[in-house]
Amino acid sequence: MPNKLKVAAYCRVSTDKNDQAHSLASQKSYFTNYITNHDHWQLVRVYADEGITGTSTKKRVAFNQMITDAQQGEINLIITKEISRFARNTLDSIYYTRTLKKAGIGVIFINDNLDTLGDDSEFRLTLMASMAQEESRKTSERVKWGQKRRMEQGVVFGRDLLGYTVKDGKLILSPQEAPIVKLIFHKFLTEGKGTHIIARELYEAGIFAKRVRHWSNTAILRVLRNEKYVGDLLQKKTITKDFLDHKKQYNRGEEEMVYIKEHHEAIIDRAMWDRTQAELARRSPSDQQKSKHSNRYWCSGKLICGECGGHFIHKSKKLKDGTAHSTWRCANNAKHGTLGCSNGSINDKVLASCMHYIIKHLHHNQEHLIQALMHDIASVQNVPINTTHLQRSIEALHEKKKKAIDLLIEGLITNDEFSLMKQQYDDEISAFEQKVAQSENANNLQIKGVTQYINQIKQILLYDENSQIIYKELVREIVIYNGTILSIRLNGLPSTLQISYATSGRRSSFHVQIIDMCFEDALL
Repeated sequence: MPNKLKVAAYCRVSTDKNDQAHSLASQKSYFTNYITNHDHWQLVRVYADEGITGTSTKKRVAFNQMITDAQQGEINLIITKEISRFARNTLDSIYYTRTLKKAGIGVIFINDNLDTLGDDSEFRLTLMASMAQEESRKTSERVKWGQKRRMEQGVVFGRDLLGYTVKDGKLILSPQEAPIVKLIFHKFLTEGKGTHIIARELYEAGIFAKRVRHWSNTAILRVLRNEKYVGDLLQKKTITKDFLDHKKQYNRGEEEMVYIKEHHEAIIDRAMWDRTQAELARRSPSDQQKSKHSNRYWCSGKLICGECGGHFIHKSKKLKDGTAHSTWRCANNAKHGTLGCSNGSINDKVLASCMHYIIKHLHHNQEHLIQALMHDIASVQNVPINTTHLQRSIEALHEKKKKAIDLLIEGLITNDEFSLMKQQYDDEISAFEQKVAQSENANNLQIKGVTQYINQIKQILLYDENSQIIYKELVREIVIYNGTILSIRLNGLPSTLQISYATSGRRSSFHVQIIDMCFEDALL
């Protein structure tokens, strides 16, 4: 008696509601009977995903486990109801069935009467999967349209927030948390306190909420800017641009938002809200100020705490003798003291002295450093964006169009089916051609930009002065450890410079002595 085929089944429902769960149980029972009724088939397992969308396979645990088991030889054949249950993404459908086919594993779509081991299976699968994907897109558009209509009617889509709970599409005020919201607005507007101070005071006072377990300046800003506290409702702040991956992103004008004034019971009156927004705008630095601040110091954004991984921030004050005392301190230490981080501060003069020492000792080998930088940067120029695969895809689509014409002439497909296929291929060809044009333009800009950057590096490194411009261009990162040790990574160098230093003298006038400098490859 020949060996039986090891057969598995796959089923899925897209929600986890009770009626769908019942449907999933029915599908499992159906496939179990279907497979066991074939004498030459042996049931391996019915793989089932519940409450998972079909437009992507990334989060489908049972599906991915089934593919793994099949590739390990535990399955010879897979049975599923239809292509839309297997995958509504055309690329996923083709990729997985093609991968399985190479291993000699077929997939039978019962309702579609399709066996992927058949001669014309890939063409039929492509057509059917494309139709399923298009249906999924239309369904997504219908759902989004319906949601927007409900938003316009005042139905709330979202979760609980500080001061409110969401129930049956309505915002219900929380008597326990509303006073916290009022306190935040009062501290900011009436007492004139900053967001960092407000966050610290709430933490120290032991004031917390269900949805706020850690106070930060960001959390305070979110409260102060949330229109819900004045009774208004703004929805569609985030959107899903791609119906295939379902990833949410901030709506920056891609779709129209829905704003309803005086939608629910307010916590803050309109006058206080308007004054708060005006004060936020007044305190907020302009784009020019932000740019100036971020580029004010040569090491801004480059100093990393070796103890907690946070960034160092700049602190400055005048001493009694009138001189400036400029230091850098771990942000977590500055915000929470030793509880946040045990690392101390480092004087700005120490950093400059260490960099001067490095430049001095690398001076004799500047040309080698230039060559290392040029090689590192120019490597980008030597790897242009490859468009060969895009050109091949375009050629393949043209071939598919020719085959579709042959099928139409032979009467194997209808005019409607041909029109659908032609439109699909034309759209894909147009998209690929656009990508080719964008890639070629990017290559040209890349070559021009790299050439300019190399020339700038040459000028900077050959500049024979102790300048912070050199430090800014050379330094990629400085890790500051608790004590007197710095690990400095320079652009273009394959190793990390580790420097040990000591200081002597008074705070206003002291000297820096470099004890040791060595290369540490292990720190890369």
